[in-house]
Amino acid sequence: MKEKQNPITEDGWSELSRLTAARIALGRAGNSLPCRETLRFALAHAQARDAVHTPLDASALAEELATDGHRVIDIRSAASSRPEYLQRPDLGRRLDDASRARLAAEPDKGCDLLILIGDGLSSRAPALHAAPLLRELLPRVREMGLRVGPLLIAREARVALGDEAGEIMVARMTAMLIGERPGLSSPDSLGLYLTAAPLAGRSDAERNCISNVRPDGLPYPLAAFKLAWLIDAALRQPTGVGLKDGSAADPRWAALLARQACLAQR
Repeated sequence: MKEKQNPITEDGWSELSRLTAARIALGRAGNSLPCRETLRFALAHAQARDAVHTPLDASALAEELATDGHRVIDIRSAASSRPEYLQRPDLGRRLDDASRARLAAEPDKGCDLLILIGDGLSSRAPALHAAPLLRELLPRVREMGLRVGPLLIAREARVALGDEAGEIMVARMTAMLIGERPGLSSPDSLGLYLTAAPLAGRSDAERNCISNVRPDGLPYPLAAFKLAWLIDAALRQPTGVGLKDGSAADPRWAALLARQACLAQR
């Protein structure tokens, strides 16, 4: 009996696809993508759209953070809805009147580090990753003797929202933990933005960014170490293009990498 021929022509380097979530070595069926890859692409695209449009469950996140012993304040930007947020990035960079008044009346001002958790362009990212990241980060920050302000959960937020909030709260620096624009293999990526001496009108050149924080990207312990290293460095020099991430030269970084490698093999 004649053996049935496989209609899919596999790529010669398909073995490499096991090492990355990137869309490589997809193969072909005639002159087109195989049906399986077309369906996977459609699913990934739907997950990316959902990440952008699904609202952040701020109450559930606040409850999780409160369980960890944090005081939480809920704020939002001047964008009144998700469609307006997507169409008017400028409104996402400013507090609405109620949030501005709430922070202005807040008695607990003058912290070294103010942490904001923003929905950004992926509500899945802060919902999944903010709390476990903070469990790794805050012990390191407190070892430095720094005072951390109340946690701010920010809805319809852009990165620069932290500038106005930090200025009102008289913070020495702010760290914005925010959902990044989803990709077709990473709909839940969290970005970390550190800004020293926050003031409304700061530019992105005055910040440091750590990207792709998630278990399948930069794991929490490594992300927390990098951010803590930058926070420590920002005590002596401004954040931004002049502050280079030298955390990989720290001997503790190699130990962390080794530990992560051991955990990955289990």
